[in-house]
Amino acid sequence: MKIKKVPLRKCVVTQERFEKKNLMRIVRTPEGEVIFDLTGKANGRGVYLSKSKDVIAKAKKTNVLKKHLEVEIPESLYDDLLKGLNDE
Repeated sequence: MKIKKVPLRKCVVTQERFEKKNLMRIVRTPEGEVIFDLTGKANGRGVYLSKSKDVIAKAKKTNVLKKHLEVEIPESLYDDLLKGLNDE
């Protein structure tokens, strides 16, 4: 039986590699909107963050999402990310 390959992605804040399911995906849609992608399959340019309040706070402080996605990041996105952590 063939072993299934586990997709790894890099957190843009910590630069560590994790399994895709252990990260949160933020997407810049083709229309330029920035969303928190719960499904992991939304169309657009995506970046990944570790599931940690400290990582989200550091991303907000350093504007790393703005640098990677090349658009302004709404404050409400960080609230959505923190809410997404609490839901799990």
